[in-house]
This record gives sequence, structure tokens and C-alpha cells, in this order.
Amino acid sequence: MNLGFLKETHAVLSQNMMWSIFGVAVVVLLALDLFLFNRKNEEPHFWHTFWMCVFYIVIAIIFGFFVMYEEGADKGMLYFTGYLLEKSLSLDNIFVMSVIFSAIGVPSKYQHRVLFWGILGALVMRGVMIFLGEALVSRFHWVLYVFSVFLVYTGAHMLFEKEENRKPFKESRLYKTMSKIFHVTHEIRGEHFVVKENGVWHITPLLFALFIIETMDVIFAFDSIPAIFLITQDVFIVYTSNIFAILGLRALYFLLAAIVNKFYYLKPALSIILIFIGLKIFAPHFGFEIQTWQSLTFTMLMLTGGILLSVFKQKEQQS
Repeated sequence: MNLGFLKETHAVLSQNMMWSIFGVAVVVLLALDLFLFNRKNEEPHFWHTFWMCVFYIVIAIIFGFFVMYEEGADKGMLYFTGYLLEKSLSLDNIFVMSVIFSAIGVPSKYQHRVLFWGILGALVMRGVMIFLGEALVSRFHWVLYVFSVFLVYTGAHMLFEKEENRKPFKESRLYKTMSKIFHVTHEIRGEHFVVKENGVWHITPLLFALFIIETMDVIFAFDSIPAIFLITQDVFIVYTSNIFAILGLRALYFLLAAIVNKFYYLKPALSIILIFIGLKIFAPHFGFEIQTWQSLTFTMLMLTGGILLSVFKQKEQQS
């Protein structure tokens, strides 16, 4: 009895320590981003964004090995699977961000300011959605099957969706609704989000872009959060893998925004991954179980294959 109590106490203390380390890491990374890496409003440089991207990926990998050391190999692989999935899904998010900035006319030197506050909002919103999801799953296990069906449908829809069917951003219902609700200045007012003109407060294109990016992140979360809950229901793994993928999103955006739409085979690869994860929950009903390492291996192979095929197609078109 006492031994069991001691083990349980140790597990709680260990989990609290890991949450604390994660919290400190996030605060430090955000402070570095705001006060050191991007202190000035200026055009992003390729090598700066490249090394920033590498930095965030290395930090995420180090944290993954820390999870593996503290919680075991299986938990570590679950973290890496979730991180890879969230990172790859964010590529579609990058394309949408690029369209939003282009449509609204936000100069690249102010985009990092919008994305910084967008990431802060995403940290909060993802946390709320993840903890609500965990509450649902713990009380109603059948919700996982709803997530599964939804994910298979989403993957199939992505796989067969034609790019020409997408409406221009300025024709979207979201853009038109936001334009009707708020007074919006037609020009950038420096780095300001709101300005007062003729006694009336107006939001600038920067805040308008931030509102829409936050809304789009919530929409994207309806795909990514069910996906990771089908990988694991451990809230710590779900939230940390999500957040580390999001933290590096801004650097990844500036690195890939101009070329992300050239990864022709990445979206089909993501679609197949989503379908695979959605169907995985049904595997035990057919007499076999997909192991954690198998999910991680499949995800890595599909992403690598999608990127390599895209590169080969790009070279063929150029030759």
C-alpha cells in the first residue's frame, strides 16, 4: 500500500516537473523571439529564418528525448509522431497565411508582428480545445470513433479536392463578414493594430489579418486535434507536441511561404496519413494492433516520400 502510494506520488511529481520545464521553455522561447530574434520591423532574411527554423526544430527534438528519458520510449515516439503530424499539417496553414497577407496587403516587415501575436493566441486556443477534447474523450470514449470518421472524411476530401475549386480569399464568407463588422483602415498605419480616426476607432489591416489568422487556426485545429487524440489521449503529449510545432511556425512561414505550393505531392501524403490515423482505431476489431513505432515510421515515410516526389517533379519541369 505504501509502496503504491510512493510510486503514485513520484509519478505526479514527475509529471508536474515536466509541465514546469515545458512552461519555462515556452516562456523563454517567446521572450527570445520578441526581445532578441525579432526586435525590429524589417524584411526577413533567408539565412536568419533558416537558422531560426533549425533552432526551433532542435529544441523540439531535445524535448522529445527528454520525454523519452522521463516517460519511456513509447511516450517519446508518441510525442514525435504528434509533432511530425502537427508540423506537416502546418504547411497548409502556411499557404493560407500567405494568401491572407497577400490579399490584405500586409508588408513582410510587419508580418512577423502579426504572427507573433497569432502564435500567442494559438497557444491559448489550442490549450482550451485540447483540454475540452480530453474531457470529452475521458467521459465518452465513443467520441474517438467520431474523431476517426471525421478524420477519414477530411483526408479523403483533401485527397480529391481540386485546387481550382478554391475561392479567392477576398470572396470568402469570412473575409466579407469581418469587413462588415469592423471599421477597417485601407492602409497600414505602421506597426499599430488600432488607430483613432475622426473620433472613431478603426482596426488596421494588421489586426484584421490577426483576427482572420486566429480564426483560421481554430478551423485548422478541428483537423489536427482529433488526429493527435487518435494517436494518444495523454494531454501532456498532445499539448506539448502541438505547441512545439506551433512555436516554430513563424520561422517556417518565412522560409517556405514562397515555395510551399510547389510541394505537389505533400498534400496527398498528408491526406493518406490522416486516413491511416483515422482507420487505426478500427485495427483491433480485425485482430491486429498498430504499434507506436509503426505509426511514427509510416508518418515519416509518407512525408519524406511526398517531399522527394515533389522535388523530382520540380526538377523535371525545369529540365
